[in-house]
Amino acid sequence: MRKLINKSVLITGADSGIGKATALLFAREGADIAIIYHKDDKSAEKTKNEILLLGRKCIIFAGDINDHEFCEATAKKVVDEFGKIDVLINNAGTQFPSDNIENLEEKNIRKTFDSNIIGMILLTKVVFPYLKEGGSIINTTSAVAYQGHPELLDYSATKGAIVSFTRSLALQAKSKGIRVNAVSPGPVATPLTEKTFGDEKEDPNKPPFERNAIPEEIATSFLFLASEDSAQITGQVLHPNGGLIVNG
Repeated sequence: MRKLINKSVLITGADSGIGKATALLFAREGADIAIIYHKDDKSAEKTKNEILLLGRKCIIFAGDINDHEFCEATAKKVVDEFGKIDVLINNAGTQFPSDNIENLEEKNIRKTFDSNIIGMILLTKVVFPYLKEGGSIINTTSAVAYQGHPELLDYSATKGAIVSFTRSLALQAKSKGIRVNAVSPGPVATPLTEKTFGDEKEDPNKPPFERNAIPEEIATSFLFLASEDSAQITGQVLHPNGGLIVNG
């Protein structure tokens, strides 16, 4: 049985990487998908067409989740089109590496926080009233929230904030019957990480624990948290990280 039949799912950053893999998996499981992306129209259209070929509805929205009016308008359009929102996946994010705190640029620090946590809170704020009992919010954090990273100081800080936001909102959402959880991947081969750290290719035939994950291997954690399989889980973080010990 498909696990998300006729569910309405809103995903940020689903034009590529983990977000795209999750959107396609959810569509295969019976969900209609709304995607918020920043500016890569070509990739977003490609993802949309792949979802339509799976026989599900898909609508896409280009914009900035730091724009409160954009968030409000988008949430309303999703409800107008699909009739509801059952699942919100906050996946969008960015990073700017620097191996010395003295070289961090203020504009990049602010953009990282805006993209990774402030926009997440703004979008969740406007979607929350549409969610009903049984609804789910899933946030993308990272192993660096627990381990740190010498080149990603501000990025790691935002991912730590996402963990705290997830746990706190889960407490607030319990009375509405809405579950709030997060997924915390380790290293994943995505366009963002390739852009940040280079395009070195790994041997795909290596065992899972000896290589970076691929997005499809992370998407299944989102499916578990969005489905009734995780009915007793809220305020938690899943760690598909290849065996990293994060003590969190």
